[in-house]
Amino acid sequence: MTHPLDPLTAAEITHAVATFRSQHDDEKAFFSSAGLVEPPKDKVKAGADVPRIVRLLGVDKTPDGGFAADVNLDAGEASISRLPGNAQAPYGFADLGLAVVLTKQNEEWLVAVAKRGIATATEEDLELIQIDPWPAGGFAHSAIPEGHRAVRCIAFVREDETDNGYARPIHGLIAHVDITARQVIAIEDNGVVPMPTASGRFDSPSQSLTRTDLKELAITQPDGPSFSVDGYKVNWQGYEFRVGIHPVNGLVLHQLSLRDRPVLYRAALSEMVVPYGDSDPMHSWKHVLDASEYNMGQLINSLKLGCDCLGEIHYFDIDQITHEGAVKRVENAICMHEEDYGIQWKHYDSSSRTSEVRRSRRLVISSIFTIGNYDYGFYWYLYLDGTIQMEIKLTGIVGVSAVADGQVNAAQSPLISTELSSPVHQHVFNFRLDWELDGGSNSLYENQIEVLPMDDKNPAGTQFRSVSRQLTDEASAKRNISPEVSRYWKVTNPASINGLGQPVAYKLLPQASPALFAHADSQVARRAGFGKHHLWATPYVDGELHAAGPYTVMHEGQEGLPELTADNRDISDCDLVMWHTVAVTHVPRPEDWPVMPVEYCGFHLIPVGFFDRNPTLDLPSSCHGD
Repeated sequence: MTHPLDPLTAAEITHAVATFRSQHDDEKAFFSSAGLVEPPKDKVKAGADVPRIVRLLGVDKTPDGGFAADVNLDAGEASISRLPGNAQAPYGFADLGLAVVLTKQNEEWLVAVAKRGIATATEEDLELIQIDPWPAGGFAHSAIPEGHRAVRCIAFVREDETDNGYARPIHGLIAHVDITARQVIAIEDNGVVPMPTASGRFDSPSQSLTRTDLKELAITQPDGPSFSVDGYKVNWQGYEFRVGIHPVNGLVLHQLSLRDRPVLYRAALSEMVVPYGDSDPMHSWKHVLDASEYNMGQLINSLKLGCDCLGEIHYFDIDQITHEGAVKRVENAICMHEEDYGIQWKHYDSSSRTSEVRRSRRLVISSIFTIGNYDYGFYWYLYLDGTIQMEIKLTGIVGVSAVADGQVNAAQSPLISTELSSPVHQHVFNFRLDWELDGGSNSLYENQIEVLPMDDKNPAGTQFRSVSRQLTDEASAKRNISPEVSRYWKVTNPASINGLGQPVAYKLLPQASPALFAHADSQVARRAGFGKHHLWATPYVDGELHAAGPYTVMHEGQEGLPELTADNRDISDCDLVMWHTVAVTHVPRPEDWPVMPVEYCGFHLIPVGFFDRNPTLDLPSSCHGD
């Protein structure tokens, strides 16, 4: 039986497309995504019978921002509406494919490419030129009419179809493409920079040697894994939750509980932005909202045993829509397995000369998404002691500039090879955490350390204390990290009291993280305002899922967290939603080329009085005598 939060099946997508086409006769309708419209939380929790509704987003022959169609599968009806100019459908394969074709057909662009000594005479020559379309929102060319969809196309040259094209950027050349008008409206040529010549191949056959002294590392569980799976529902060591993939949010955990006690109703990425800090006109405008502009969930990888995941693996497949309305199955879209994680706790008693130690393990739920040159791995970790962790693994290929002799701007684009530099940039993620701690209304507190003054009560000046204050409205909950005072935020359930007479709680422990560096009045900050603060909080409202607004293509900054919190709603005791921003600032280095070693960021959710004592005392001893 299908659960209301289960991912869409192939049959449901096919049914939705057929229903849409029966009411929308347009052979030029192309789809960006098909996603489940999640039913209201109260109805799901009550076990109510709710319809399965599929939201189809895309573009057609009408020259505007595209369509949104909510298809009720039970009723066999579609509610179809047009998206206004400031609320356009996400870019899809049809948009990006058209931009590539239009760019390669443009005579002015071909002349500019030839000026750089690049062959364009044959179809084979053009196939070796890689075009990367980037969103134009925020910095659209002045010739793009309001309400039109547009991209900027930058280009690279490959030696062959398997080459790393990013090693040879066609620097200084940008094609501005009006997708709605189906034409290149401007060619921006900032001057010829010599084409790099060195190889950027990083595949194994291209290496002069590979290591031979790494011995096999085998991870086996002879009795099988400790989890059980029923469809998309998982049980592991007291945890129960559901997994899924959302077109924008990517990997989602639903209805996560621990020992039959609710913790989180929904936890997932809400939005991300990658703003560049370089003054070079090839990069100064870049700030792609990867999740919503490109439909990150549609760009999920099919994972491979022994490469992306290791151990006793359970995979979940996901069905998605193609731009033409067919169904594609992404096999192994979600990977789940257990990992040993060192000691859970240990103590050696010097008097009795006895030692007690228990080993930790964690459940790993992961998916990987490739968006242009970057690859993002999202990993939810569940630990035996109730800790929940999100870790983002950033890898792939950094953005590059070809370097002209003596023209290196090392502070904004440091050298990564003799012929390439890479711009300083940020990766800013916002996660939406929909709490239901112990099943009731929740409150939000900020905790930090206060150093006590040196006086007659603190003569040595050694004393400090933990202080807490409640954040009671949306304005007071706009907060930033402060590592120097060990600041963290705590969610409590005032109606659920533990054995010590205190409200049960979980804390959000942030990592050291910058906020958005772009100026508060900049286009980047207007479009990605969520990056201004590490913490936001709102009362739950159906449909409020998007930190930068539900439709971000070409928008100027509508309906994101600054707008959602403008009325300063009360959050003192409510169905609480926490929004957490975490970021890394990437100053590229030679070691990041030609492919970037994984960089990490994320956060922890840790029980505080959720249990009355260490919940892992019942772990079996795993020590083996000689």
